[in-house]
Amino acid sequence: MDLSDRQTRIVALFRQHGELSVDALAEHFSVATQTIRRDVNALCDANVLRRYHGGARLMTPGANQPYEVRRVRNLEGKVRIGHAAAERIPDGATVLLGIGTTPEQVAVALVHRKRLCVITNNLRAALVLASNSEHRVVVPGGELRSPNPEILGDEADRLFRAYRADVGVYSVGGIDDDGTLLDYDRVEAASREALRDASRYRILVADAYKFTRKPSVRGGQLDEQDLVITDAPLPAPLNHRVGGDSPEILVV
Repeated sequence: MDLSDRQTRIVALFRQHGELSVDALAEHFSVATQTIRRDVNALCDANVLRRYHGGARLMTPGANQPYEVRRVRNLEGKVRIGHAAAERIPDGATVLLGIGTTPEQVAVALVHRKRLCVITNNLRAALVLASNSEHRVVVPGGELRSPNPEILGDEADRLFRAYRADVGVYSVGGIDDDGTLLDYDRVEAASREALRDASRYRILVADAYKFTRKPSVRGGQLDEQDLVITDAPLPAPLNHRVGGDSPEILVV
C-alpha cells in the first residue's frame, strides 16, 4: 500500500499513542471527520490499523489475521472438527459457544439438531443456528468488535456466567508447547475463561494451525479441558506433556 503524506503521519501518531479516535485525528489534522475516516478505513483495509467504535488502534506484530482470511484457512479441517464436536452435543442441550472460525463450523454442524439453547457472542454462529426455528439462540448486548463478527467484554462474560451449560465449545488463539492456552488480547482470554467456567463439559476446538501461533496473552492450560478436538496429531513437545484421560484428545 502506498501511503499518502497524511496517512504516513497518521500511522506515526498511532505508533506513539496505540489507539486514537477519529474525532481526535480530525482535530489534529484540521480536516473533516469524513476525510480522516477514509484514511483510517484505508489503513484498516491494509491491516495497518484495527477499527473499533469511533476510532482505531495499531495492529501490533503477531496480531491475529482478519476474520475472513482465517475463515477459509484450513476450512476442510475446521469442518471435520465442527462435525466431531456436534456429535458430542445431544439434542435439547444448553450450549455456550465462543468466538472464532472453528466454533462457527460447530454451529454449522449443529444447525439441523433439535431444541438446542445456544448462548453465544459469535454472531456468525448465532445467525447460522437461528435459521432453525427449533433452536433458542441468546446473544449478549454490548459493542460489536468490528471487523470481527463478535461481541466481547463484561456484558458478554456476565451472560456466560449467568448459565450453567451442559456443554461449552470454544477455540483459542494459539497453544504453547507446554500446554498454555494463548490469545491475542486479555478480553478474548477472559471471554473463553468465563465460558469454560460456566460449562459442565468443556470442548476446545483447535485446528493444527493453532499449534504454530504463539500470541502473548495467557488464559488457562490444555489439561483443564475435557475434550480437545483437532485435525492433526499434537506436536511432539506437547504430546509428551499430555497423559492419562484428561483431556481426551480427538484427532479427526
